[in-house]
Amino acid sequence: MTRDITPDLRFLRLFFTRPHQCSYLAEREAVTSFVDPSLPVSTNLQSQLSRMGFRRSGKFFYAPSCSNCQACIACRIVVDDFKPNRTFRRTLRINQDLRIQLHSDIDLDEHYRVFEAYINVRHRDGDMYPATREQFTEFLGEGMDCTRYLEFRDKGELIGCSVIDMLDDGLSAIYTYFLPELDNRSLGTQAILTQVEMARSLKLPFVYLGYWIEDCHKMSYKVRFQPLELFVGNRWVRYGRDI
Repeated sequence: MTRDITPDLRFLRLFFTRPHQCSYLAEREAVTSFVDPSLPVSTNLQSQLSRMGFRRSGKFFYAPSCSNCQACIACRIVVDDFKPNRTFRRTLRINQDLRIQLHSDIDLDEHYRVFEAYINVRHRDGDMYPATREQFTEFLGEGMDCTRYLEFRDKGELIGCSVIDMLDDGLSAIYTYFLPELDNRSLGTQAILTQVEMARSLKLPFVYLGYWIEDCHKMSYKVRFQPLELFVGNRWVRYGRDI
């Protein structure tokens, strides 16, 4: 008989950063809380943390803990109620020639070339610019037991990838990178649509998209994926209906 050794969340130890410049809202300071990095995090515990608004970055599990700002709001797509709109259907048509496959590991050299191009073109103003191999490996190349890599290939060439954690109640979209010159394919949107269909086929109710920030242009796209739930006041509420 297997014993559940998931730690009691009431006694989970958190560490807090000093105030630092917010990565998303330049005029604000941020404080981040991290789960004790020495704690082994099982898929079950990670699932519980996701339901509490936490996010994974590399080996760290974190959540915003800013005393004077609640702009970063965890969000998730409600899979059973999601129906692709006209724009989403167009994206699916454009990309129907791609080969999309899920893998438990990847060729790091092949993937780093795509990641490097993506960061150095699309995120020159971000914390990860310029891209480095060490950063890529620590952030995305060394996943959890539940981590999978959703590859997008065109005639055999890798053009994009979504890093996904497969949780008890859904898929957690950790990060997506793709060749920046392929804007016409809307691969970021395609990646989310593919994950919604994956979750549906696995009978998982949610796709976790990380944090939505209303005043941050880079995060505003997430509200296009309706219905969306937001983690507000320690509970999940429906965007546009409950708030």
